[in-house]
This record gives sequence, structure tokens and C-alpha cells, in this order.
Amino acid sequence: MTKNALITGITGQDGSYLAEFLLGKPDYVVHGLVRRSSTLNRQRIDPITRDPANRDRFRLHYADLADASSLSMLMEELKPDEVYNLGAQSHVRVSFDQPLYTADVVGSGALRVLEAVRHLARSKAVKFYQASSSEMFGAASPPQTMETPFHPRSPYACAKLYAHWQTINYRESYDMFACSGILFNHESPRRGESFVTRKITLGATRIKEGLQKKLVMGNLEAKRDWGFAGDYVEAMWMMLQQPKPDDYIVAMGETHSVRDFLELTFGMLDMDYNDFVDFDPRYTRPAEVDVLLGDPTKAREQLGWKPRVDFRGLVQMMVEHDLELARREKFALGYRAV
Repeated sequence: MTKNALITGITGQDGSYLAEFLLGKPDYVVHGLVRRSSTLNRQRIDPITRDPANRDRFRLHYADLADASSLSMLMEELKPDEVYNLGAQSHVRVSFDQPLYTADVVGSGALRVLEAVRHLARSKAVKFYQASSSEMFGAASPPQTMETPFHPRSPYACAKLYAHWQTINYRESYDMFACSGILFNHESPRRGESFVTRKITLGATRIKEGLQKKLVMGNLEAKRDWGFAGDYVEAMWMMLQQPKPDDYIVAMGETHSVRDFLELTFGMLDMDYNDFVDFDPRYTRPAEVDVLLGDPTKAREQLGWKPRVDFRGLVQMMVEHDLELARREKFALGYRAV
């Protein structure tokens, strides 16, 4: 029996990996929500779109998390079996500069999707996944568990917490199959270039190839629980296959500092990061989150989820990808590739 899955944020890192994961199963048709804009930002899903095997199984639709009517109409048209709400303004530092936009898209946007799902659920069973964030824990002492009180430290984290509690409220109020995955930091070669991990691997590889001289960073002491995005999207799907809806933490259960990430990245390129990294306070947050460390016990025991890529493997994957990009850039500029 064919299942219809709708993914908001399908052009992002997580959306593209989730689409590939679902299309790897023979019984899924994947629908993606995209916004109309003057420029296209679909490089992450271009390989999916071009694959002839996906011609009848992968479709894109125009709608917007800021527009409730477009979401409702799309929901009625597609009648999805599973809805994955991954769309967001997801950059924490940017949320301090655009707090109202972040609150609308991340917080109210999730509520609009929930409301559209609720109305559809009157006529058919629909399972809903909300992408919650470890940033909701913020200043809470590590390790962070399902029992840890939330203490958000950014407009983004506050908006995510609003969406998280609305998901729980809709589950309890309307008997909806609604789950939240509290995902700790998950990265990949598809991570946006302004996020710290990708900024490091891009900068280091460009320095290695002589394309830039310095890498300017903010807080190097912040510690995060980093995993591979491709592993984490499988946990999303697992949550919707359970007999009852619930919330789960998805994490590696270990921390590494930004400085650790720098040291490992530059070390893989036979360089010392101390020779190339400068500090700029503009890249720090008004309210810092010092340590995020998740306890994934529940996800591992109840879902059977287990990550395949460790921290070193993640960094190596990103370095190899961005080194190839740097070499292509160098060649395009007229240098001899090395």
C-alpha cells in the first residue's frame, strides 16, 4: 500500500536526507513544500528530481508556513499519511536579528501545519512529526534528558519551544498522532555555509588550497553533541512507525567543543588551526549556550535507533566534500589543481 509523505523544508539539509530515505522504501510517494521566490535554492534535492526512478514518486508543491490557507489547501489536495514539519528559519544567531520573522515561521508556522493536519485528520488518519531542537534546553545543565526543564536562550529556541508544546497540546487535546523529535546538532556536507561546522570545513579547505588566508570565528568553547543528519532523519521516520505517539531525544550522547572541531578539521589537512583562526565578537550570541549534551537512551531502546557515523567520521565526510569543492573553485579560477 502506497504512503504519501509531505515534508516542509524539503530543500534544506534534513528535508533532502529525509526525502532520499523515504524514496529508498518502495511504498512511499514524497511531496515537498517549497516557497515561491525570485531565486531557486534546490541544489540539495536536484539529484532526487533528476533521477528517472523518482518521476512518479517525488513532487514539489508551492505553499508557505506563513500562509495558513495554502497549507490547508495543500493538505486537502494531497491527503498525506505522514507530515514532517522541518521548515524553519533555523540559524540561531540570525534569530536575534530577525526575532519576529523567526517566531512566525518557526513557532506559528508549526501551529498552522498542526491545524491543517487536525482538520484533515477528521476524515483520515494522519501522523505528524515536529522538528524540535536541543536549543530549547539552552542554559539547562547537561546532560539533557526528557525530564530536563527547558531554558531557551534565543528567539529561535523560544519559537521551537512554542511549536514543541503546541505539538504536545494537539496530541493530548485532539488525540492526534503527533510526535516531536528533540534533535541535537546534526551536520553534513549539505549543512548551510553560515553554520559553524560547515563554516569551519569550508574555510579550512579553502585555506589549504590557497583561496583564503584566515578563518574568523566567534566562541570556540561552546560544546555541542554533534551527529550526522543522514542518521537522524531515520529516527524521525521511526517515531511515526510506533503504535503510540511520543517525544524523543536524538543525540550521540557525547560533546565536542568548537575548538575540537577546528583542531580535527585542520589536522586532517595537516595544518594547525592556531595559525589561521581569528576571533571576532560579532560572531558570538547575545546569550550563549555553553553545553548541549543529549541522552538518547529512550530513542535507542524504544525506537531501536542507532547512529552509523561517529564524530570523526562526520568531520572527515565534510572535509573531503569541501576539499573537492575548494579544488574545483581553484581550477575554475585558473589555478592548477593539486
